[in-house]
Amino acid sequence: MKIQITVDGVQYQDDVEPRTLLVHYLREQVGKVGTVVGCDTSNCGACTVDLDGQSVKSCTLLAVQADGSSVTTIEGLEQDGELHPLQRSFSEQPGLQCGFCTPGMIMAARDLLKNNPNPSEDEIREGIEGNLCRCTGYHNIVKAIQAAANSEVTA
Repeated sequence: MKIQITVDGVQYQDDVEPRTLLVHYLREQVGKVGTVVGCDTSNCGACTVDLDGQSVKSCTLLAVQADGSSVTTIEGLEQDGELHPLQRSFSEQPGLQCGFCTPGMIMAARDLLKNNPNPSEDEIREGIEGNLCRCTGYHNIVKAIQAAANSEVTA
């Protein structure tokens, strides 16, 4: 099937097999390897991307379901060589350890902050609830999100 998708502001037209997951399309055909394949069961959230303004787990969608849509990946957050405030905050706090869950955490946090620019610690924990980290215990992740929320631009 032929699909047309805008990924990080660039339009792509590709042939895909109908069963291709969006996460595999992004990684293998578009080259957006920052979108991580974690579990393929939607449990870990490592594959989280923004689809038409909403945070989604890209292992739960077929690429054909995203036809005509706009996708933002972790790579698309960087603008003009400048890290997004969440990317910078995760690095500075540090809100990462091995980094495997970080792209999905940042994308979920971005969605949270878009809807709630000043969340409490409990709201942050609830907002990232579908994203798993096996290394950090979440304390520094929450601190990183709080720090980004206090920066001037988080959308």
